[in-house]
Amino acid sequence: MDEYFDIVMQNPRVLQLVLVVAGVILILTAKNLIRSRLSRHINDQNNSYRTRKAINLVGYFLILLLISIIYRESLGSLTIFLGIAGAGIAFALQEVITSIAGWMAILSSDIYKSGDRVLMGGIKGDVIDVGVLRTTIMEIGEWVEGDLYNGRIVRISNSFVFKEPVYNYSADFPFLWDEIKVPIQYGSNYTLAREILYDVAQEVVSDYSDEAEKHWEIMVQKFLIENASTHPMVNIIANDNWVEFSLRYVVNYKMRVGVKDQLFTKILERVESSSGQVKFASATFALTKMPPIEVKSNNEINRP
Repeated sequence: MDEYFDIVMQNPRVLQLVLVVAGVILILTAKNLIRSRLSRHINDQNNSYRTRKAINLVGYFLILLLISIIYRESLGSLTIFLGIAGAGIAFALQEVITSIAGWMAILSSDIYKSGDRVLMGGIKGDVIDVGVLRTTIMEIGEWVEGDLYNGRIVRISNSFVFKEPVYNYSADFPFLWDEIKVPIQYGSNYTLAREILYDVAQEVVSDYSDEAEKHWEIMVQKFLIENASTHPMVNIIANDNWVEFSLRYVVNYKMRVGVKDQLFTKILERVESSSGQVKFASATFALTKMPPIEVKSNNEINRP
């Protein structure tokens, strides 16, 4: 045992390697221990995720710091070489560098975070992980109607935050204005039709309206934006075929499909129970002029 100890002490490179290995093992052990202890006391999923990420980054930083301290004399001779190679490396890895810069911008700002629903790089979905180079998204839409998962996991480069707009559906205002249109026959009771749509909206989305109003008040104080109504509105447009009623309402960004189903179900029930005062319309076509029709007998067809 003493012989191995003497060899290690007499050989600086071996000693440096031993110190690096021991230090890395110690840092990783401490990192895993701290992460497991903190995860027991953090109930919020988003905070727990961000805490784990931060602990991992601190651990990797300490490992790099340890290596740089132990090999500081050797690194000094590499300064000139790294300076010359730096320009070439930066050019070759410009996409990687931009992605890392994007990652730092994401963490230090309110662009988006894990759990947000975003549209970025033409991909719409929920952010499930923000890595150093890529953001992982659980995609929604495409061949699936509505805001439902389609099962694909997409990884998008963080550099897209500098190249294209990032649409966030759930950042400061986790609600969306949505709209449904109902065609009503001419001659129906329009006042009753408006009441049906408005009453159904109050019954289904009134809770969303009240909650959204509180969030919107915070938005008005934070941004230069006008105050907007979050309560349901019914508008009428008369066209060539029917009277079109538009119901505009506020809904949680994750509940669009379910709320729309509830609204249409209750509207159908109310219209059917209106004793014919309100009727749904369908497309109609009016034939204004008959084209000339020429009829030939068999003798005329067979005549040479």
